[in-house]
Amino acid sequence: MARGESGGGGELPRLATGAVAPQALRAVGRGGARARSRALFVRFHILLLVWLLPGVAALGFTYVYPVANLFWLSLHRISGYRRTYVGLRNYEYLLRDEQFWEALRHNIQLLACVPILTVASIALAALLYERPWGARAYQTLIFLPYVLAVPAVGVIAARFLELNGTVNTVLRAIGLDFAALDWLGSPRYALLTLMGVIIWKELGFGVVLMFTRMLSVSADLYEAAMLDGAGWFERHRTISVPQIRDVILFYIIIEGITMLSWVFGYVYIISNGTGGPGTSTMVTELYIYRKAFGYGTGALGIAAAAAFALFLACLALMVASAVRGAKEE
Repeated sequence: MARGESGGGGELPRLATGAVAPQALRAVGRGGARARSRALFVRFHILLLVWLLPGVAALGFTYVYPVANLFWLSLHRISGYRRTYVGLRNYEYLLRDEQFWEALRHNIQLLACVPILTVASIALAALLYERPWGARAYQTLIFLPYVLAVPAVGVIAARFLELNGTVNTVLRAIGLDFAALDWLGSPRYALLTLMGVIIWKELGFGVVLMFTRMLSVSADLYEAAMLDGAGWFERHRTISVPQIRDVILFYIIIEGITMLSWVFGYVYIISNGTGGPGTSTMVTELYIYRKAFGYGTGALGIAAAAAFALFLACLALMVASAVRGAKEE
């Protein structure tokens, strides 16, 4: 059958009999299908945006707005309800303030708690995994400090570790007078004592995390290792640690953030809000608190600048940990 000539003005090609060519009909059908597909695609994404918009707005108001407002406040000198724009002067003040750098140095020193907590958590979880006699009691004793409120822990530690407290009384009673130190009153020992209190409090969380994750590891792996003659240490080094690596990374991140920005309660209670003796236990959170509420006119902007700097430090830690985790995967 011969083709007829196509008409002008965009008419469809026709056959000699006058009927529309089948190829033209299929082309029109494909074009209509693509148009409908585009319309559905656009409609779907519009509906998606409509449904997501309330959640995005809530998250923005909850997280983005406070950070943005904090940065905006850090660029002002605040006196009562008056705000004077000063640019980066508050940050320049922080760079020159020795007490800020000392507080930041103490937070960095507290990061030494993280590897100690991590190793101790893995070791204790591995011991509990072997189901020793009295395992339930050990679990309770290890986890109990973590469920206590930080102020309660601070008060208990202060009473136990003061110069004539319970610890020194017991040491003197058993003839160890040389070991009865001024744990909280000496600048030499105050920060180390604080680290010990934090480790005692935070250890339970790590043990529960590691122990729970170990329970999800196939027991066949441990049995096969035992048949191969692997001892307790070798089994957990070659099986447990690789299997719970994701939990270990999570715990390191959480505790790292804790040491940078979540130790205010310990320091405030143990040192009675002074960061003492002297400034030996001053941390950035207490520095921010004292600048905001104890130093009068204009210091609120400095406190905001220090808080924003602390936020950036925690954000950098999280990003670095996430990048490292992505590379390992």
